[in-house]
Order: sequence, then C-alpha cells, then structure tokens
Amino acid sequence: MSPAVWILPFATLLLAIALFPLLLPERWAHLKFQALVAGVVSLPVAVRFVVHGPGALAEIAHSYVSFVVLLGSLYVVASGIVVDGDVPATPRTNTLLLLMGGVLASVIGTTGASMLLIRLVLDVNVERKNVSHTVLFFILIVSNIGGSLTPIGDPPLFLGYLAGVPFFWTLVLLKQWAVALGILLAVYYVIDRRLHARETQAAILEDELTIRPIRISGKWNFVLLLGVVLATVFLPSPWREIASVACAGASFPLTTKGLRAGTGFSWHPILEVAVLFAGIFVTMEPALVILRERAPTLGLTQPWQFFWATGALSAWLDNAPTYAAFFALARGLGRPEVAGVPARVLEAVSAGAVFFGAMTYIGNGPNFMVRSIAVSRGVAMPSFFGYAWRAAAILLPLFALETLLFFR
Repeated sequence: MSPAVWILPFATLLLAIALFPLLLPERWAHLKFQALVAGVVSLPVAVRFVVHGPGALAEIAHSYVSFVVLLGSLYVVASGIVVDGDVPATPRTNTLLLLMGGVLASVIGTTGASMLLIRLVLDVNVERKNVSHTVLFFILIVSNIGGSLTPIGDPPLFLGYLAGVPFFWTLVLLKQWAVALGILLAVYYVIDRRLHARETQAAILEDELTIRPIRISGKWNFVLLLGVVLATVFLPSPWREIASVACAGASFPLTTKGLRAGTGFSWHPILEVAVLFAGIFVTMEPALVILRERAPTLGLTQPWQFFWATGALSAWLDNAPTYAAFFALARGLGRPEVAGVPARVLEAVSAGAVFFGAMTYIGNGPNFMVRSIAVSRGVAMPSFFGYAWRAAAILLPLFALETLLFFR
C-alpha cells in the first residue's frame, strides 16, 4: 500500500466533495449520488485491502463504525434537546453564544455542543441576511477549538486518553485554548459589527421586534447525553457503542412527541457524514500508511514542528488517526514524560490535531454536520475550497502566534 499512486483516490474524493456541490448541485443534494461517488472512488482501495490486507480493512471498518456511532448518538440525543427562542441578533449576543459553545465543547464534546446550539444560533439570526460568517466561526470555535480541554472534547484527545494520557492532563492546553478563543471571538465581534451595520433597516427592525424567550425542552436528553459521554470514556468497545446506541434509542420515547419535528429535525446531516466518511476512511488509509512508514525520516524533534506537521495533515485527513500517527512518532523521542511522550511535544500534537481540524469541512466530524444543517435552513455556506481559504485567512495568523507563544 506504500506507493504514492494509492493516494489518488483520496485526492479524487476530496475534489468531488469540493466541486460537485458547485457543478452538480441538484444531484449532489441526493444521498444516493454521494454514496455512489464515495463507493466508486473508494472501491479500488477497498479491493486492494481485501486482497492484500483484510485485517487492515477490518480495523478501518471498526474505526469507522465507532466514529459514526459516537457522532450519530450525540447527534440524535442532542437533537432531542431543543434550545429555542429569538432575541435580537446583535454582535454581543452572537459572541456570547459562540463563547458558550466554546466552553460547552470541552464538557459534552464538539459534536454535542454543535448539535445543541447550532439551531439556536440560526433561530436568533433568522431575520438577518448576513449569517454565513457566524456559522463559519461557529465551526471554528464550537465544532473544533473549543473541545481542547478534555478527552471528551474531541476524538484525537480521546485516542490519547486510551493510549495512557491522564484524563485531566489536557487541561494544560488551557492557555492555548484561551488565547485562541479570545482572539477568534474578538475577530468575530469586529466582523459581525460591520456586517450588522450593513443589514437593511427592515431586517434590523424585524429582528428587534421578534422576541421569544429562550427556553430548554427535552431535558431528559441531558441524562442520555451524559450516558453517551460516560460510555465513551469508561467502556471498551463494543460496549461503548452498544451503550451509545441504547442512549440514542431511548431518546425517542423520552422526548416529547413532535419536539424534533418542530425544529426541522432531519436524518440528512448525519447520513451525509456517514456516507462521505465511509469513503474518506477507506481512501485516506494509504496516506496514513505512508505517513507511518516515513514519519521517522521527517526529522521532527521540536514542539513547533509537531504542531504544524500534525495540524497540516489533520486539516485534510481525519484528525484522530493523524493524532495517533504523530503520537506514536513522538514516543520515539525519549523523555517519556506523559504516556511515553515528551510533555511539550504532546501539547503540540494535541493542539495541532484539534485546532487544525477547523481548516476544512472534513477536518472534524461536526464540521460537515453544522454546514449541512445551516444549508438546510437556507444559509448560503461557502464551497469546500471557499470555506478552506476563509478558515486559513483567519486561523493561520492565529496559529503562527500560538507557535511563538507556546511551541518554540
């Protein structure tokens, strides 16, 4: 599997995800067409694994099922918690909502926090015309960087926990988290003030006059959400998947009838993630194999090198397996301070995997779900590459600052 030619299916799938929504928007909206594209592109890699590495294919399938079960369970349970209402969508209100999500992401995971708050954010901003920038910063903050402080927060950190990193060790990333969130929230506030000033008087008047108190419904799902989190942290596979599915199943009878329907609940976002990531998990494996084989020759020794190397690949590969690859590489450096890894290098690998997952729609699982929900609500979200360059313009200067402050 080492020849670089086997990376082509992965690159082809990325291009399809980026271009087909623009070139074939009506067809791409159908899950069957997405499944057809993902299946055709990933078929050569899957066949090669069947012939030459069936064990590896089984591991890919296991990782994929665990990934989808966790995301799906959090999606179902969090969708049963309805935080609704409509207050004036001022820059201050939106910034506070993003801050709330950034804090919650480390408590209930980036997926849980994203599903809990994205509909509220969209409801609050429904009267405004300029909304896509708010969703973009929501993905940066709530769906990614906010989940830096606990293994529950983001899948890469959970892998570290399984590999022996103490549960509360990730709190050492508090400084990096605080700087990143503080700067992103400040940048968002400035941008939102400018765009709020461009709204029409009619839109602003409607926004100010349409007031519904914020309320929380479906509170039983908080217990089930805790169950999914605890199962993920403390149970081995397959019991954690069974427990997560059980919590998701229990959510339906425990949620007031019609509550999900009233919020426009749809299976489409999670099914889209399941379909596309099935192809991604298969086609990205050759790239990960090459990374694992050649990592020792990359000459990585310094924290800043691990931060950027882990991050650059986490943006385009799933950030969890990328974290695992660089975690294994770091164990060969000596100085086994935390789970066999130098402490500052582990900080760099952890921050790189979580932070850079915000760079593309596929860097982290919740990104695509949030985009899909926003699009279903009529928000004109950027294309794949449109999002990537916007995220890069915002994040790369921030990451350079993080490097100077923490990873030199």
